[in-house]
Amino acid sequence: MKKIVQLTFLVLLFNVGSNRIFAQNLKPGFDKAEYAELLKIAVTQVDTSIYKTKIPKPAFSRLIYRSLSIALDNSWDLWIYNNNIAVISIRATTKNADSWMENFYAAMLPATGVLRLSDTSLFKYQLATNSRATIHAGWLTGLGYLSGDILSKIDSCILQNINQFIITGHSQGGAISILLTAYLRNLIAQNRFTKSITIKTYSSAAPKPGNLYFAYDYETATYGGWAFTVINSADWVPEAPVSIQTERDFNKTNPFAIVNTVIKKQSFPKNLLMRHAFNQLSKPLNKAQKKHEKYLGKLIYKRAKKRLQNQPQPTYSHTSNYTRCGQQIILLADNSYYKLFPDEPKAIFTHHKFEPYLYLLSRMKD
Repeated sequence: MKKIVQLTFLVLLFNVGSNRIFAQNLKPGFDKAEYAELLKIAVTQVDTSIYKTKIPKPAFSRLIYRSLSIALDNSWDLWIYNNNIAVISIRATTKNADSWMENFYAAMLPATGVLRLSDTSLFKYQLATNSRATIHAGWLTGLGYLSGDILSKIDSCILQNINQFIITGHSQGGAISILLTAYLRNLIAQNRFTKSITIKTYSSAAPKPGNLYFAYDYETATYGGWAFTVINSADWVPEAPVSIQTERDFNKTNPFAIVNTVIKKQSFPKNLLMRHAFNQLSKPLNKAQKKHEKYLGKLIYKRAKKRLQNQPQPTYSHTSNYTRCGQQIILLADNSYYKLFPDEPKAIFTHHKFEPYLYLLSRMKD
């Protein structure tokens, strides 16, 4: 059965790859038409029984493959856009409780390491070169379970001379699309693929995927218009997860590194007052970070363990300094927008849906 599926997949790719009349090459820079098409692709991945929409289907893309749901209800699509560009679209959060558990699994892990996915499967990953870069544990776990399938389909595309790829996703899918982009770019640097490939990324409505050092690395690697994070300014999801910055999150050369020396040099009682003031600022932040790691790391892991094939609990990084990353494309909500999409306290995803994003995109200047 597996061989039949693989053969069918290759036949579909061959039929697409043989038609290059409207073929185009990916170019750097934000393209409104490209992003609009990708939003329409993302709409096809949602559960239509709970999400009713009149958004039209993708006009220039063809669905080639849809994965099964695995791990914490993760899934992805492969589409062919304009006959020669492969689109890897990561599904957003679903109504499944496991999918939400992945979002709340928000302790941080090193951006380079190994995850044991099962007794026989290891996910070796490098998402940044900076040793201080850290990322969201849940979305990294989702990427780990999806990565093997995605890599095999990329290899199949390359065999059919399709070597241009758009990585995309909305919401949770947007966060994972950032991690996937970092993962693939590091594999490219390691000569993992048989041919040169081009990657462009549109992360839509993505929450914050990692810390500042991960963002530095990602934005450097994608510099020049190859990775965008598109945000509706009225949407709360890109503001999550909660960021907690402690003195440990600064670069090594910083005022906090010498604070003890400075305080000791002060005369009595000035030294006591300065120590008290510093502790009042520092201790609550460090305490909050420890609780964040405890409840959104260790506790969530215990609940998710069975779904993750009893994956051993990883060792978390002692940081929760989340930040946005990628070149920001801000869709600015104004008074006209709020007349169509007013704030509704009981409808918390009002501004996170596809319609508001497409509306603001249509009003965006070229």
